[in-house]
Amino acid sequence: MKVAIYNNETAESQRVTKLLKAEMDKAGLVYDSKQPEVVITIGGDGTLLSAFHHYQAQLDKIRFVGIHTGHLGFYTDWRNFEIDDLVDSLVKDSGQSVSYPLLDMKAVYSDGTTDHFIALNESTIRNITKTMVCDVYINNQLFENFRGDGLCISTPTGSTAYNKSVGGAIMDPHSIGFQLAEMASLNNRVFRTLGSPIIFGADTKLMLRLRDVNGHVMTCDRDQLMLKNKPGQRYLMELAYQVSKQRIYFARYRHNNFWNRVKDSFIGETK
Repeated sequence: MKVAIYNNETAESQRVTKLLKAEMDKAGLVYDSKQPEVVITIGGDGTLLSAFHHYQAQLDKIRFVGIHTGHLGFYTDWRNFEIDDLVDSLVKDSGQSVSYPLLDMKAVYSDGTTDHFIALNESTIRNITKTMVCDVYINNQLFENFRGDGLCISTPTGSTAYNKSVGGAIMDPHSIGFQLAEMASLNNRVFRTLGSPIIFGADTKLMLRLRDVNGHVMTCDRDQLMLKNKPGQRYLMELAYQVSKQRIYFARYRHNNFWNRVKDSFIGETK
């Protein structure tokens, strides 16, 4: 088996990386960062997000495993003191995996050019200079005119991240779809939105048509694009979202129950 390691720069992650490489070598596992079958991330959810985008072109050939060296995360199943058990699981690997849906995002600009992104957690669009105004289309039909701080579009697994912070619902990660959540929408006698999260199915297409030219900030997971426009330059016109044809795969050695993670992270022990 060919294994890659993707770690953050903390001292603990560096220590675990060194130990893991030594144990892999003893077990006869091949270290290959270019064409791996399994990618082990060492750090937290942020590290796994970075590894996901680094290996995005190879998602259909890779399974991920996460080791957390700090706070508990939703994508990291292993602790830093379980290296021996993880290496043993790698040696006995039989290809077992669990997969989750991703978000496909296309940005369309005024000059006809486009950018394409894939998100594991979420994409957001905001206007940092004034109220963001856009038309929301669902399956090519106008649904509402949004005015507010911005919008968050998230995957099922990403629903516990920024989406939850802006009042979105938590989705079962085995459902295939995505979610739209509002950020501080304006709702009064003049302006009106639905005012609640919307969960879309597998075949739904969402389009946001922006009315303003300047001041937008667009994100895809941890990546941020500041859209500063000058007279005569291109500007962002539309954002289109749907469930991606790609999926992310995790090596299912002991992939923990999602709802147990939700309980441990947000509720804790119940009496």
